[in-house]
Amino acid sequence: MVGKRISNRLGKRLGETFVIARWSVAASIFALTIISVAASDAPEAKSHVYEPLAPLASHGKTSVSIVNELRNNHYYPRRKIDDSVSAQVFDKYLDRLDSDRAYFLAEDVQALDEKYRFSLDDALKQGDLEPAFDIFNLFQERMIDRLEYVLALVDDGLDTLDFTVDESIEIDRENAPWPRDRDEINALWRKRIKAWTLEMLLDDPEIDEIDEIDEIDEIDEIDEIDEIEETLGKRYRNRLRQLTQTKRETRSEEAFQTYINAFTNTYDPHTEYLSPRNSAQFNINMSLSLEGIGAVLRPVDEYTSIVRLVPAGPADKSGALNPLDRIIGVGQGEMGELIDVVGMRLDEVVDLIRGPKGSIVRLQVIAPNAVEGDARIVQVTRNKVMLEEQAAQKKILEYDIGGRQRKIGVIDVPSFYADPKARGRGDGSYKTTTRDVSRLIDELKQEGVEGIVMDLRNNGGGSLEEAKTLTGLFIESGPVVQVRNQGRRAQPYPDTDSRVDWSGPLAVLVNRLSASASEIFAGAMQSYQRGIIAGGRTFGKGTVQMLLRLNRGKLKITQAKYYLISGQSTQHRGVIPDIELPETFDIDQIGESALDDAMPWDRISPADYSTTNGVAPFVSALQAAHMRRVANDPDFEHLRALTEREAEYRARTHISLNRETREQERAADGDRRLAIENALLTAKGEPPMKDIEELNERQDDDELDDAREKDPLDDPMLRETGLVLLDYIGLNQQVAMVEGEASATP
Repeated sequence: MVGKRISNRLGKRLGETFVIARWSVAASIFALTIISVAASDAPEAKSHVYEPLAPLASHGKTSVSIVNELRNNHYYPRRKIDDSVSAQVFDKYLDRLDSDRAYFLAEDVQALDEKYRFSLDDALKQGDLEPAFDIFNLFQERMIDRLEYVLALVDDGLDTLDFTVDESIEIDRENAPWPRDRDEINALWRKRIKAWTLEMLLDDPEIDEIDEIDEIDEIDEIDEIDEIEETLGKRYRNRLRQLTQTKRETRSEEAFQTYINAFTNTYDPHTEYLSPRNSAQFNINMSLSLEGIGAVLRPVDEYTSIVRLVPAGPADKSGALNPLDRIIGVGQGEMGELIDVVGMRLDEVVDLIRGPKGSIVRLQVIAPNAVEGDARIVQVTRNKVMLEEQAAQKKILEYDIGGRQRKIGVIDVPSFYADPKARGRGDGSYKTTTRDVSRLIDELKQEGVEGIVMDLRNNGGGSLEEAKTLTGLFIESGPVVQVRNQGRRAQPYPDTDSRVDWSGPLAVLVNRLSASASEIFAGAMQSYQRGIIAGGRTFGKGTVQMLLRLNRGKLKITQAKYYLISGQSTQHRGVIPDIELPETFDIDQIGESALDDAMPWDRISPADYSTTNGVAPFVSALQAAHMRRVANDPDFEHLRALTEREAEYRARTHISLNRETREQERAADGDRRLAIENALLTAKGEPPMKDIEELNERQDDDELDDAREKDPLDDPMLRETGLVLLDYIGLNQQVAMVEGEASATP
């Protein structure tokens, strides 16, 4: 059997000729010229003829409408659309098409640059989309060329790849030079295929690390190579099918949307055109439209990336998915075949993930900057996200300090919600964040808590009205936020209800995924000095968008900006906590500041307000006590070790394609992970794990646990925030005693 397989593979390589594509330019349309080459050259086989796309009849009018709306209604009105804007659009368009610089050749880019870099502004104002489609059509042809080259490599057989050679591949090619010629781009794609093949080989637990392969091991290895060839073959044939068989109207809409958003994003990253399909399922929020997993997805290069998880949704409850994770495979049920979705259209991936309530979907995901061999399988049961599940919930932190029992209440607020349908019906008891939190405060009072922590981690925002009224539960009255529309003075949004539900000690816990309304609430508490802000720097989204209907699709346009009552914007910078806790998210990849052309931070005049309890005088002492406490805390040492490991992992620029080197690197990383986890277990008096397999099994089991069901003291961030609040209570009591003694002195 082995001899037959090897003989068949040799037969595919001997005495054959292959065809490659030679490109010639004629009015920006590239024609195929087929030539024969020797068998020793890189294998290529051309069989797909590309039919150039043209804009739809309505696209020109839509383009002009978008230009006019941006010039008149964007937060930055009357911005001059000139050659500098044209250059920005050109660069963004090429980046959106070929961000890895793996399809265009340097000569392509040079020719396009000379023709279009400084003319797109005039074309946009005139509704002329010929430049956009010329560039897009060239890119489609280059994609077909690359896909056919890859398929020829795969069909020729991957068992000839030499994994003993010391070579590497660059991870991020965003700033790499464009390939000079066909030899260079072929070499790049050969390395890409080699990298994917090596990752799949290393990810198979049945492949042993051996020096000399006996006949049985050779059969296993060849079987594995066959499976990899099948996987990669399906992946790239699917991509070819999408390029050549998808409806022309759909592909033309894709070209127009990609181009016009290269223009809209020169204003800011949240201003964008939504095609009719995308405007119908705004942001692909599966939890709110159809049964799904409760995740917002977007395409990033060849991958489908998770933007955010809907609070209390199935994906959020799994505990195993994170923002920026990339989905590379989708399987139905517990045993269904995993379908490779790399390079698949976003709408097709969404269709695979969606399904009836109660059914199971399996996702094969990798972390950002990871490689496919580091993939993990996450099982999620589809469901609708109910408002009740997103509602605020309470818990209590119980500390034994010096033999004295201390209680701190926690209110977990996953979003700023209100039931608009119930409100529209005039239902006086409809659910809102403010009403639920008010009720929970009453319950915590009855349970005798000394202070309250508002947990806004991962809260992506929601209703501005709820942010305002929730703030009102903790202050007597006054402005909560300022909103400035284009060309106008900022208008304060005040809380006018003098009722205060909680006047006691307060802390607000935030992280990088706390955004929008969460930042407004946290910023108000910080400005009033009403509460201690703990955690990580918030997301930094301080802009307001609205949807405008166009003749085709819709335009999401930024029209206003949020400002705190202190006058500082939350935009770009976010809310900086008083007590910084270890950040588990990479702020260089997540947050407003990580987005290209994000609107800047600025400040305006402060609103008219007065501070309350005066947290600021205690911040330095609280920070010092916090640093002393966490210096030797096992959980924080564990977090620091994980953060350091992740930082080193993200700092990599190249991946070795030598199998022995990669196996050694993976083994070393496994040993490091095991050492980090065992250090925590040992510090807590628990038995260490014996190997990496036990660690993986335990982590898989832990991911099935619902975080809300765990002891809140097991959450180091929450536990430490409660201790900071107790420190604050103690300092306040000391000041009160000193002031009391001073007033009693005759």
